[in-house]
Amino acid sequence: MATGSVQAYYGAGRGKSPAALGRAIRAASEGKTVFIIQFLKGKNDHKMEFLKRLEPEIKFFRFEKSDEYFNQLSGEAQLEEIKNIRNGINFAKKVLTTGECDLLILDEVLGLVDHGLIEAEEVKNLISARLEDTDLILTGWVLNDILRPYIDEIYHLIPED
Repeated sequence: MATGSVQAYYGAGRGKSPAALGRAIRAASEGKTVFIIQFLKGKNDHKMEFLKRLEPEIKFFRFEKSDEYFNQLSGEAQLEEIKNIRNGINFAKKVLTTGECDLLILDEVLGLVDHGLIEAEEVKNLISARLEDTDLILTGWVLNDILRPYIDEIYHLIPED
């Protein structure tokens, strides 16, 4: 029986989400079910609108309602979005515990920890909740040290000058 893995792509700059997307395309081409849940990017990310054309092979989810990136919102709007983010985290847990997909990508979930919107312990609980054969990819700028022991493969992406 194949065993799934947990991977993290982190670092400043670009490349984390595209690397995860590459894994998603590969998994989908092998007939696997792929879900991507995005956080903190806002609905104005036109690249993801283009990528929605990959559905139904790759399913995209965004629970945040604002068109703007989270850090560009007013305090009141951020509070509302935190509720939506909680819904996204709860959905991720459901997907992981039911085995609804073969690969789940939590795009910018590490950013939720970095911004103090969720605790690293909550991401650890998501990792622990996954079924043994489910692959999980986490992306974000900063990888909290608490999570390192629970991740099978860590990729630190550093842009060159």
